[in-house]
Amino acid sequence: MQFGICWAIFGFAHTILAALALPPIIKIGAIFTEEERNGSVEIAFKYAVHKINKDRSLLPKTNLVYDIQYVKKDDSFHACKKACSQVRMGVHAVFGPSDPLLASHIHSICDALDIPHLEVRLDPEADSREFSINLYPAQKLLNLAFQDIMSFLNWTRFAIIYEEDFGLIKLRELVKSSQSSKIEVYLRQADVTSYRRVLKEIKSKEINNFIVDTKPENLQDFLKGILQLQMNDYKYHYLFTTFDLETFDLEDFKYNFVNMTAFRIIDTKDLTVQEILRDMARFQPHHLRPSSLNSSFVKTEAALIYDSVFVFAVGLQTLDQSHTLRIQNASCDREEPWDGGLSLINYINSVEMKGLSGPIELKESQRVQFTLDLLKLKHHSVKKVGEWRPSTGLNITDRAAFFDTGTTNVTLVVTTILEPPYVMMHHEQNYTGNGRFYGFCMDVLELVSKEVGFEYLLELVPDKKYGAQDPETGNWNGMVAQLILHEQPYVMLKTNAEKTGNGRYEGFCIDLLAKIAVIVGFDYRIELVPDGKYGVIDLETGEWNGIVRQLMEKKADLAVGSMTINYARESVIDFTKPFMNLGISILFKVPSSQQARLFSFMNPLAMDIWLYVLSAYLLVSVTMFVVARFSPHEWHNPHPCQTDNDIIENQFSLPNSFWFTIGTLMQQGSDLNPKATSTRIVGGIWWFFTLIMISSYTANLAAFLTVERMITPIENAEDLASQTEITYGTLESGSTMTFFRDSMIETYKKMWRFMENKKPSVFVPTYEEGIKRVLEGNYAFLMESTMLDYIVQRNCNLTQIGGLLDSKGYGIATPMGSPWRDKISLAILDLQEKGEIQMLYDKWWKNTGETCSRDDKGKESKANSLGVDNIGGVFVVLLCGLAFAVIVAICEFCYNSRKGNGYSKRNMALLPQQSLCTEMASELCFAMRCRASRQRPALRRQCSKCLAKIANHDATGVGDGAGGGVATNPILPPPSAPRSSAKVPAPATSLVLLPHQFNFSPILGNENRQCFEDLKERLQKPETIKVNSSTNTVEPPPKTKRETLVN
Repeated sequence: MQFGICWAIFGFAHTILAALALPPIIKIGAIFTEEERNGSVEIAFKYAVHKINKDRSLLPKTNLVYDIQYVKKDDSFHACKKACSQVRMGVHAVFGPSDPLLASHIHSICDALDIPHLEVRLDPEADSREFSINLYPAQKLLNLAFQDIMSFLNWTRFAIIYEEDFGLIKLRELVKSSQSSKIEVYLRQADVTSYRRVLKEIKSKEINNFIVDTKPENLQDFLKGILQLQMNDYKYHYLFTTFDLETFDLEDFKYNFVNMTAFRIIDTKDLTVQEILRDMARFQPHHLRPSSLNSSFVKTEAALIYDSVFVFAVGLQTLDQSHTLRIQNASCDREEPWDGGLSLINYINSVEMKGLSGPIELKESQRVQFTLDLLKLKHHSVKKVGEWRPSTGLNITDRAAFFDTGTTNVTLVVTTILEPPYVMMHHEQNYTGNGRFYGFCMDVLELVSKEVGFEYLLELVPDKKYGAQDPETGNWNGMVAQLILHEQPYVMLKTNAEKTGNGRYEGFCIDLLAKIAVIVGFDYRIELVPDGKYGVIDLETGEWNGIVRQLMEKKADLAVGSMTINYARESVIDFTKPFMNLGISILFKVPSSQQARLFSFMNPLAMDIWLYVLSAYLLVSVTMFVVARFSPHEWHNPHPCQTDNDIIENQFSLPNSFWFTIGTLMQQGSDLNPKATSTRIVGGIWWFFTLIMISSYTANLAAFLTVERMITPIENAEDLASQTEITYGTLESGSTMTFFRDSMIETYKKMWRFMENKKPSVFVPTYEEGIKRVLEGNYAFLMESTMLDYIVQRNCNLTQIGGLLDSKGYGIATPMGSPWRDKISLAILDLQEKGEIQMLYDKWWKNTGETCSRDDKGKESKANSLGVDNIGGVFVVLLCGLAFAVIVAICEFCYNSRKGNGYSKRNMALLPQQSLCTEMASELCFAMRCRASRQRPALRRQCSKCLAKIANHDATGVGDGAGGGVATNPILPPPSAPRSSAKVPAPATSLVLLPHQFNFSPILGNENRQCFEDLKERLQKPETIKVNSSTNTVEPPPKTKRETLVN
C-alpha cells in the first residue's frame, strides 16, 4: 500500500517537472540582408547557436535551431512575408535585420504577435518598444559620450559630415547642444561622389575638427579624400561615429600625426574576448576565412548578434526555473498573439551578463550598461586612451596622446610684436630668418621649442597689437592670429636687418621661444601679426582681430610676446602656463623738484605744531613770571655787601621771563637762574620740552634737506579718478583697456567712463606713443608692470606711481585644442624651476647696459612733517610740569607764611594779623602786576618786636649821636625791658620820629640789625608814635596803602 502511494507521488512530480521543462527543440529565426550573406554577422549568429548547443551548462536539455532568411535592402514586402513564414514555423524569437526600414516592418509583426524581436542596430528613436530588445547602445547615451570628448578637446567650431538622412537624425542632439552653448557647427551631407568637394569646402572655412558619420563600406573612400586634400596632419582632428575604426586600413595616416578618434564597444585586449574571436574564426567555413573574420578584430554588429543569442538563451534558462514555455502557435493570418511571448520577453529584460561587447544590462528593452573604449591613432597604430561609461562619463587615461604631434620635422609659425626686451630685431644686415629677433621671449621660445620638440618661424603682427575687444564692434585685434608682436623687450626687430627669417628678431620672448623649441623639439618661423594688435573682440560682430584672430583661424601655431591671459581670450584660444606674472600700474613723468621757498625751514614741523610751540612759549613765560614773584625765595638783596640795605629785588620781571624762556628754546641760555624750587621746576620742564622739540626739528630738517622732495600730484589710481586735470589712458587694443572696461570696481568704472568720453582720445595705438605722451607732460599711461619696469629703468624722466591694480600673467597662446599647449607648459615649468626664465629676465631688463642710474630709495622716500600725533606727548609733559611748579610755589608761600607768624600772641597787638588766604590773595595780586617794580621793601613780620625795642630805647635817651643829634625819649623803656611791651608813663603822648635822628645799632646790636630793615620805607617821612601810658605799650601807627599791599 505504501509502496503504491510512493510511486503515485513520484509519477505526479515527474509529470509536473516534465510540464515545466523547456521543449527539447526551440526554434529561432534570423533575417539578414543579401549583403550580410555569409558575412561576419551571420557567422557570429551561427557560432553563438553552436556554442550554446555544445555547452550544456546553459540549456542542458534544449537545443536551439535557427532559420535564416535573406532579403534585399528596402524590400519590406518580402521581408514581411519571410518573417510570417518563420512565425508559422513556430520560432520563439526573431533576430535582425540591421537595415532600419526592414527592421521597423519586422518589429511591427513581432509586436502584434507577442514574439520577442532582438536587434543589434543603431536606433535613433528614444522610445522603448515592448517586444523589442536592442543591444546596441541608445543614441542619446552615445551623444553624451560625443559631447564629453568634444568638451575635453575644447571644440568650439567643428563640422558634421553625414551620409544618410538617418545620420542627421541620430546626431541632432549634438546640433541642439551646440546652439545652446554658442558652438559653431557646420552640417554637410556627402557621399562617395562628393566627399572631396565637401572636404575642400570645409577646409576653405579653416575648420579643422570633424565628426564623421558615413557608411562603414564608404569610410575608406572618405579617408582617401583626406589624403588627396592633405588634411592629414596634426592640425586636423576627426571623430568617427563608427565602433569599427580598428578594422580599417590606416596605413597612410600613421606617420603624419593626424588626430583620429573613435569609440569601440569590444575590448579586444580581454582574454575571454580573444578566445571567443579565435574560436569564431576557426568556426567559419574555409572559403570565407580570409575576408569575414579574424582572430584579432570583429565588427560591432557581429559581436552584438553573438551577445543577443546568449541573452535569449539566458532568458530561457531563467524562465525554465519557474515557468513553462508554451509552444508558439501564432500566425500572421489569425492575428492572435502568442500567450507565452510576454513572459519570455520579461525574463529576457531581466538578464544581466558579460558578453563579447562587455557588461550587458537592460532596462525597458534598451541597453543601459556598457563600456566604450576611447581609441586614438597614436604612434603608428590605434591605441586605447580612455573609456566612457553612462554612470561615470569620460575618463581619459592618456592625455598626452591628444597632444602628441610628433617631435620631428614640424615647423610652427610663431607670430609676434616687436617690444623690447621681449622681442627685438638685430640692426646688422647679416641676420636673416629667426636670427633677426632677440629678447626675453625669444630666449623663452628657444627653450620651449627644444623641450617640446618643434621648429618655428617668427613673423611680426601687422597691427602691432596683442588683442583686445572693441566695445562698439566686438571685434578683436592684435596678436592671436599670428604668433609674435614686436614689443620691447619681448620681441624687437634688429635694425637694418632684412625682413626675412627668424634671425631678424631678438628679445626676451625670442630667447624663451628658442629654449622651448629645443626642449619640446620643433622648428618655428616667426611672422608678425598683420594688424599689429594682440587681439580684442568686436562686441557688435563678435569678431576678433590681431593675434587672437590669427590663432582662431589656425594661421599660426603659437603666439609669443607680452600677451596677457584673460577670460575673453581664454574662451576662444588656449594659453600655456604663465611664464611671467605682472599687473597694471601707472607710468608718469618724474615730477620736477620742489622750488626753494623762503620759509622752507618750517617744513619739518606741521603748522599746528608751530602754533602749539608759540602757545607753550607764552604760557611758560607768564607762568615763570607769576611763580617767581609769588614765591618768597625768589626775592633777594640786590647788594649783598650792604647788609643794611632795606630793599629786596626779584630778577624775573615779565621781559626777563620771556628772555629766559626764549634763550632756553634757542639753546643759548641766559644769566637768569631760578632759585626757588617752583621756578626751577618750571625751568626744568621747559628745558626737557625744548630738548625734545629741538632734537625732533633737527632730525626732520636733515631729512628735508637730504631727500629730494617731489611735487607729485597723484599717488595712486584713486587720485587719478578724483581729478580731471591730468588725463590718462591705455593701449587702444589690449587687456589693460579690457580690464577697465569690464571692471566692476567703482574707481575703475569711473576711470573707464573718463577715458571713454575724453576728447581727444586718451588711448594710444602703441607703447611708444603712450610713452611720448607721458614725456610731454600732464598724461598718465596705464600699462603692464613688467613693460613699465623696463621703460623706467631706461628713462630717468619716467617713474611708476603707486602699486599694482590687478594681478595676471603672460602666456604663450595657441589655437583652441592645440596639441602643443601642454608640452610647452611643461617646458615653461621646467625652465622656471631651473631659474632660466629669471636669468632671461635679468638679461633683458637689468644687464643691457642701458639702464639709467638713479637713487630709487631717494626717489621714493618722502619726509613728512611732524604733527601732534608724533610729538604731542611733550606738550602734555610740559603742562603737567607747569601745574606741578604752581603747586610747589603755593607750598613755599604757605611754609614761609607760617614760619613768619611764629611770634607770640602778645605781639599781635603791635601789628595787625591777616588770614593765610587773604595774605596769599594779596601776594598773588602783587605778583601778577605786570608793571610792578622788580624791588620791594624788605618787610618782615618779626619787625613788631623790634619796633617796641626802638621805642623803649629812645624813651630812655640811649644813643650814640651818630645820626646827628639823637633826641632822648623818656617814654621808651630801657633795653632791659621786656620785648613784648614798652613801659611808658601815662597819659599817652605823641612823639615825632625822624629817620635821621636814629642810630639803631647801639640799641639792639648788630645781630638784630636786619630786624629793622623793614622800617626804612616807613621812616622816610615823619610819623607819630603813640604810647599808651596805661599799658606802657607802643601803639603802631596807621598802615599806609603800600604797607597793606606789601603785607
